[in-house]
Amino acid sequence: MRIYLIGYMTSGKSWLGQELAVKTGYQFTDLDEVFEERYRLSILDFFERYGEPLFRNLERELLLETASFPHAIIATGGGAPCYSDNMEFILRSGISIYLRMPLPELLQRISGIKKKRPLLNNITPEKMENFVKSQLSEREPFYMKAAFTFDGPDYPVGEILRKLHIAH
Repeated sequence: MRIYLIGYMTSGKSWLGQELAVKTGYQFTDLDEVFEERYRLSILDFFERYGEPLFRNLERELLLETASFPHAIIATGGGAPCYSDNMEFILRSGISIYLRMPLPELLQRISGIKKKRPLLNNITPEKMENFVKSQLSEREPFYMKAAFTFDGPDYPVGEILRKLHIAH
């Protein structure tokens, strides 16, 4: 079984993925980390050097590789479900979970992140809320296709496992 965690940046995909992996014994894969390890470049640097279209193509290749993972929890990048037919692939390949975070919480988390995100790199703090709102409105139709939606900021790991019918 493959479990795909989707949602906006800082919504908790990596944290929850690690928690679920501990409880299930499944392999945890963070596609952003895999990308940076494979291409030996931060996503921010990759965006600046090669642009978003190439990044999205390579990100898709990494996503497609997950089809061969037998038991895994996969945290996608925030934009991954929204490009190409990635969301349809996710829906065919495993169980999808949308981690929905309230806008004020997202903004607070984004303001506290140390690692720069490519799409936020040139956004001033004054324009951040409108940028995130706009991007969420574009992405949410893709996220809402997920089999399950859990609202943050506190994701109930035990409840998630029960809904997925996974013993823990």
